[in-house]
Amino acid sequence: MPKYLFEDMVRNKRLKQGAGKEIREEKKEPEPKKEPISEIIYKVSETKEARVIYSKSRGRYMLWTIAGISITFFLFALSFLFSNAEIVVDPKTREVVLNENLSANLNSNSGLPFNLVVFDDTESKTIKATGEKDVAEKAVGTVIIYNTFSSAPQTLSIDTRLEGSNGKMYKTETKTVVPGMKKGSTTPGSVEVKIYAAEAGEEYNSVPLDFKIFGFKGTPKYSKFYGRSKTGTQITGGFKGRVPSVSEEEKTVAMTEMETTLKAKLLKKVATPGFVLFKDAVFFNIGDADIPSATLENNLATITLKGTIHGILFNEEKLTKKIAEDNIEEYDGAEVYIPNIKDLVFTPGNNLTFEDLKSINFNLSGPVKIVSRLDEDKFTTDLLGISKKNFIQILSQYPNIESAILKLRFPWMQSIPDEAENIKVIVNYPK
Repeated sequence: MPKYLFEDMVRNKRLKQGAGKEIREEKKEPEPKKEPISEIIYKVSETKEARVIYSKSRGRYMLWTIAGISITFFLFALSFLFSNAEIVVDPKTREVVLNENLSANLNSNSGLPFNLVVFDDTESKTIKATGEKDVAEKAVGTVIIYNTFSSAPQTLSIDTRLEGSNGKMYKTETKTVVPGMKKGSTTPGSVEVKIYAAEAGEEYNSVPLDFKIFGFKGTPKYSKFYGRSKTGTQITGGFKGRVPSVSEEEKTVAMTEMETTLKAKLLKKVATPGFVLFKDAVFFNIGDADIPSATLENNLATITLKGTIHGILFNEEKLTKKIAEDNIEEYDGAEVYIPNIKDLVFTPGNNLTFEDLKSINFNLSGPVKIVSRLDEDKFTTDLLGISKKNFIQILSQYPNIESAILKLRFPWMQSIPDEAENIKVIVNYPK
């Protein structure tokens, strides 16, 4: 214990000296003042913790930047894959009031040609017969007359009497010439002729018959000239008696309806794609209604109306170009069309007769629009991949375009797509 006494004393002395020193120093130093808030913040910003917070904020900023760049890249990639363009075009249109005299030749290869067409058709309607009338109708048929008499032809006048093998008398409807036999041959000459019964009545209806020429009776020709019903035909239509009938008023109403329908059917036959048929270049020939009274059943009558149409057709393309040449000074032969060309008034310059019609003079009058056509495929090809600032330059190469609007799908696109399938051209053609 005495061994460590000196060391303890020294240690205690030092501790006392140190304690006194600390007391003296506390007495010398004033109490620390509270620092302002701004200074605290400033000092905190210099700490490690503050630097860590700053580092996290900068990382978020970098993430947003990368995300923005990615989205921008994605949008541009999307616009590259799905980019398209739409061009709306207004073609050049010229309004003209026509009053033009023209001439055309039938099926001509030069100048303005026209075609002449003729069609026949029928229209039928069944109506109820409300009245009665006496009817006397003669049977009709077709006969072939043979000449075995000589090589000389034989003329038979109209109403030549033919005696049938049924004992009934019939007559020829027209004047007829029966050819002679060929020289050196026994083959008889022959001719086909229409016949009708000498009197009305059902008793003249018959299956095929043989005939003799009654006027040759008692002469050598009687046995050498003969007739036979045409193969596959009979003599029919003979009737005498009282039958149901259609009144004139009913007939008129039915004919009016049928005529309208018949004309529509004939017009439909004449109408041809690529050709113009003016309404005043059509001529109808409507016959009388046929009412076979003897065949009425259940008081029903079938009325049949026959009609013929003559039409003058013009090639639409050639006629349009002719009108353009005569009315547009700067016309260069480019493709044009006239939407209402069929509405023009066609006035023939002379009385038309359709037999041997080779040429016609006529006048066309009325307001028209001459519209330029656009070669859409060529226009699209010329636009492939061009910068949108060169769009107007391309338009200047098309004098048949009045104006055009370019629409790109994405606002940042600087050029038109380089594939035709991504370009849509809409031409506002007048109707």
